[in-house]
Amino acid sequence: MIKLTEKLCNLFGPSSMEDAVREAIIEEISPYCEKLYTDKVGNLFAFKKGIEHNDSTTLFAAHMDEVGFMIQYISDDGYLYFDTIGGIDNSVIGARRMQIGENKILGVVASKAVHMQKPEERGMCIPISEMYIDIGCTEKAEAEKHVSVGDCATFLPNFEEFGDGYIKSKAIDDRFGCAVLCQMIKEERKYDTIFVFTVCEETGCRGALTAAYSLNAKRTVVIESTTAGDLPEVSEARRACKVGKGAVLSAMDNGTVYDRDFFEEAVRIAKENNTNYQIKTTVSGGNDSQAFQTSASGSKVLAISAPVRYIHSASSVAKISDMEDVLSLARLIADNVKEI
Repeated sequence: MIKLTEKLCNLFGPSSMEDAVREAIIEEISPYCEKLYTDKVGNLFAFKKGIEHNDSTTLFAAHMDEVGFMIQYISDDGYLYFDTIGGIDNSVIGARRMQIGENKILGVVASKAVHMQKPEERGMCIPISEMYIDIGCTEKAEAEKHVSVGDCATFLPNFEEFGDGYIKSKAIDDRFGCAVLCQMIKEERKYDTIFVFTVCEETGCRGALTAAYSLNAKRTVVIESTTAGDLPEVSEARRACKVGKGAVLSAMDNGTVYDRDFFEEAVRIAKENNTNYQIKTTVSGGNDSQAFQTSASGSKVLAISAPVRYIHSASSVAKISDMEDVLSLARLIADNVKEI
């Protein structure tokens, strides 16, 4: 699963441009599912036949898109001005390497050297409106041979394993979740199960909205990555969850109040099977659960997440053991929950 996570993380796939990710997933899972199709907005659906039939199948979801950037303007001297796709902190953008457009043009976000900064500029975070990307061109016409206004960009691929079982990469949110779903599809399942790989989660859960209407599932499990605040300057009360402590179960976030019965069933299953888990301790963030819970006739939702440091940055950090715990808990729920 980690090798597949690496493969998916390294692909180019900001919101609305998930094509490469979707094609890689199709190649990975097509031999293992009975039905596989894409809808009009780009969501990928897979049906896995179980050993036993269940009248109300469980839906598992993960999103294919990553945060990124869109080119808004090309200056006369060949620099690219941009805005963000999804929620990205300005402080993680400066001096980062980018890949731009379908041709993956290399660029670097310009950052004024400290030697050239005025005293009042030092330590300040530059607004997005004043940032620009250097692609090694000196004229607008030259730059326009390689990129166009409206092109999308992402952080450059940089997946690595390091330390005591850690990985760092762009796009762990949520290519890791996609890898979990792929692994579950490859395995034998006890009950019939539906899987959906959604688009545009980072820009308003747009893919999940249409998927929810299409499937109208009774139960939905969203596999995600969530912010871990286990850093020296963050108090215990505000850390939300900790890397290395297992799968994260949420009772509530900024978009969803999770179904209490489903949440408690997940806790019971984790305890009975000695699966490492933790409860998210802050009401923060959000994911596709909100769309599945509130669209069509609604769905009982549960989120199982991997704790990730520095999320929505070029170098998100996760621990392999946590990712394995998420997979273990997802498997147990898929094969043990018939009614909630």
